[in-house]
Amino acid sequence: MLLALVAIVVGLVLLVWSADRFVEGASAAAVHGGVPPLLIGMLIIGFGTSAPELSVSVLSSLQGNSGIALGNAWGSNITNIALIIGLVALISPITAHARVARREMPILLGITALAGWQVFDGEISRADGIVLLVVFVLLMAWSVRDGMRSRDEVVSEEIRKEYLADTMPLGRALIWLLLGLVLLVASSRLLVWGAVFIASDLGVSDLIIGLTIVAVGTSLPELASSLAAIRKKEHDLALGNIIGSGLFNTLAVVGIAAVIRPMEVAPEVLTRDWALMAGLTVALLLMCIAWRGRPGRINRLEGAGLLAAFCGYTGLLVWTAMNAAG
Repeated sequence: MLLALVAIVVGLVLLVWSADRFVEGASAAAVHGGVPPLLIGMLIIGFGTSAPELSVSVLSSLQGNSGIALGNAWGSNITNIALIIGLVALISPITAHARVARREMPILLGITALAGWQVFDGEISRADGIVLLVVFVLLMAWSVRDGMRSRDEVVSEEIRKEYLADTMPLGRALIWLLLGLVLLVASSRLLVWGAVFIASDLGVSDLIIGLTIVAVGTSLPELASSLAAIRKKEHDLALGNIIGSGLFNTLAVVGIAAVIRPMEVAPEVLTRDWALMAGLTVALLLMCIAWRGRPGRINRLEGAGLLAAFCGYTGLLVWTAMNAAG
């Protein structure tokens, strides 16, 4: 058990570190390749924060641990909204741009509804996975086209200053890119092994481990980037990071994992885990809506409510695990 816990801790640390190195290498290589800064910000850096979830879920599916794959993706969404947005809002209330309530949040809510419809029959099949991936590709293509059409040079310059200043030489960028990718895979294997071992030793499902330890651990990049954005008063960046991660997890992470190996889904996943994910998404949408002269804003009280929901949900999962074990 101790060795498995060490494997999880080391795996998570390496996972987060290697994801950062991968993003740095990919961003620098893209600059050398002439990719516009706006696309680097939207695609490469946006992908980077969800790289841990993707690598862990893909490896879990390859090894037949679909519970970790699904729990990691949906658990990360729950963690992102309830824990990260809740914590950030407690530190500094988050102002939501009108576009978030008008466009981004309804899209996320629609994708969440699609996910619920897919698990209603107790399975996420390969066909379901393909549907998720097709929606993801179409959504990315639309986002890129919209971003290029309304391209804002100020935004592009901000991205260049934030991520692309002092771009490393191409050779070093490729080394970091390859090293980050290799360590992503290696750390994911270590993390999944530890999680499966603990689940087996405690007699609980790998889904519970995926929804708790693995989900919180793989959400660390989102937490770090959101806290950094709030320190710089970039509320849209903090909120957009969480919304983008939710879309990526629900569509790409689950989609790829399901294509690799169809997932059997227990009834409680729909009534407990998906229901909370959907409820949190609706709550976040309502918080972002401006009404009666009040701007869209997630205040400290609402942040505390989100944190309370996360604590209650985690407590329920721990209670479920203890009952299963004993």
